[in-house]
Amino acid sequence: MKQQYYSLFSFSFFLLFLHCTTTFAQTSPAATPAQAPAVVVAQPPAATPTQAAQPHGITNVTKILEKAGHFTIFIRLLRSTQEENHLFSALNDSSSGVTIFAPTDSAFSELKSGTLNTLSDGDKSELVKFHVVPTFLSTSQFQTVSNPLGTWAGTGNRLPLNVTSYPNSVNITTGLTNTSLSGTVYTDNQLAIYKIEKVLLPKDIFASKAPAPAPVAPAPEKSTKAVPAATAESPVAPVDTSSALMFTQNHVVGSVAIFAAAMFAL
Repeated sequence: MKQQYYSLFSFSFFLLFLHCTTTFAQTSPAATPAQAPAVVVAQPPAATPTQAAQPHGITNVTKILEKAGHFTIFIRLLRSTQEENHLFSALNDSSSGVTIFAPTDSAFSELKSGTLNTLSDGDKSELVKFHVVPTFLSTSQFQTVSNPLGTWAGTGNRLPLNVTSYPNSVNITTGLTNTSLSGTVYTDNQLAIYKIEKVLLPKDIFASKAPAPAPVAPAPEKSTKAVPAATAESPVAPVDTSSALMFTQNHVVGSVAIFAAAMFAL
């Protein structure tokens, strides 16, 4: 009897186990959607395309100069002339890179007081462009460049920029400025910024331009037009004087003759 009871109990327990197993197996798939939100929430890869869309390797020139320090005036010129945006576009679109000769604040302080204030907006823009070469130049490449260097301001006799490389220095001349590179501010094989202690002055702005030739006065047609007739005959005045003298002499002779005749009559 007891054996039958234990057998029945064991069989009941086995059925209960099967029922629980079946119930768990049926409910477990329903629990799967509950885990789906965890997968949706964790989406770091989705941000990757946005990050990749940002310009790669583009550097902010003014930020670099600000971090380096002592370039306050040059930064102000870059911003006021909109050349800051021009540089950003050039670095983003150009494969040849850019080289910048950045004058320090002390370089600007050597200019005559009020020099920048006397420049027009166009001259200020040209002055900034004269410090930018539209290609990347490492210090070793200055040994092989052709002079004069072309700048964003242009080329020509009024915009000469010549570079001479020596074993331990690089000299720059413009015809008005003679200076050397005093250090490298930044370089990344696309952008090179070199520090200079003098502002590069282009002849086009700061050299006194040759004065325009004075207009040639038309030659007078005839002196008689400008001089009255009586005045024009003034050189003949000696003739008139001699005539007057002759008249005076004749008058004296006549008087003497009359006087002689009167005495004879007596």
